[in-house]
Amino acid sequence: MRRGSEVRDFHALRVAEVERLCADAVAVTFEVPDELAGVYAFRPGQSLTVRRPGDGRDERRSYSICAPAGARPRIGVREVPGGLVSSWLVHELRTGDAVEVAPPSGTFTPDLQAGGRHVMIAAGSGITPVLSIAGSLLRNPEAQVAVLYGNRRADTVMFAEELADLKDRHPSRLELVHLLSREAREVDLLSGRLDGAKLRALLPVLLDVPAVEHWWLCGPYGMVVDATEVLGEAGVAPERIHRELFWVDEAPPEPVRENDLEAGTGSEVTVLLDGRSTTVTVRPQETVLDGAQRSRPDLPFACKGGVCGTCRARVVEGEVSMRRNFALEQAEVDAGFVLTCQSTPVSEKVTVSFDE
Repeated sequence: MRRGSEVRDFHALRVAEVERLCADAVAVTFEVPDELAGVYAFRPGQSLTVRRPGDGRDERRSYSICAPAGARPRIGVREVPGGLVSSWLVHELRTGDAVEVAPPSGTFTPDLQAGGRHVMIAAGSGITPVLSIAGSLLRNPEAQVAVLYGNRRADTVMFAEELADLKDRHPSRLELVHLLSREAREVDLLSGRLDGAKLRALLPVLLDVPAVEHWWLCGPYGMVVDATEVLGEAGVAPERIHRELFWVDEAPPEPVRENDLEAGTGSEVTVLLDGRSTTVTVRPQETVLDGAQRSRPDLPFACKGGVCGTCRARVVEGEVSMRRNFALEQAEVDAGFVLTCQSTPVSEKVTVSFDE
């Protein structure tokens, strides 16, 4: 489980290498001093939150780790047009620079000891955690992996050489399939977007769907939703489908809950972090995170869009309404976990714990 102290404490890490992947993407490797080695030990599929200071603003973003377990932490970054953090990392960062980085977080991670059959469906920068997961799983001789990777053109493919090298090292246990949406392929089935129609045609040809133990989906909202629907139609149990989104531009607008419209003085919200309790009044329509940050600026967060899961906490008293959830699996929700950046209080008193 992720604990508050693991995602809150930033440390200045030196940049060991900045590798250009394509015109708008880089891989950034960090040096970790010996005294912080345990703090930055990561599980494949986890992410790092990077903070860019300046102008009195706290700009932070979460980027998935693309290195296999046991390696130095390394993130893949694709520039978002107008992105304050991604543009800085892609175009300005240099070897030797110091960057404020929070320790690894996230639950989009496999059991490396279990082996089994894993299928990974990714698009664009969604390959970043998939590369980490696939490389780590394949160290287990009992694991088999298939990667379906969609991009616009061949020159936009991130980690193309590393994926090819991984295939060369594990030719019998790794199946690698590239699809391009704006560039013709010799095989029509491998041209086009990784949408529902394409997956319905592709999966039965490439895979024995019922034999797959785990499905790992990472990319934009539309692709992840389509893939989830197609797998559900094929009878895949929800607990075997693991999802992570990188952006949600295609998502429907946030639903308006009845309690969002209620007037009043607000709710009494208690937050627990690092064993310290703080109680604040959260106004109607205000999220738990935004309201509590007035008194606890140390609360963990990154995207505030319901995508990264950095602000995850468990409701231990009261009730909240979660507007969006693109980060938590159903088992976590059932256990009482919420994304505080998307949760508004429903009851007069609410207590959430970041320490679980």
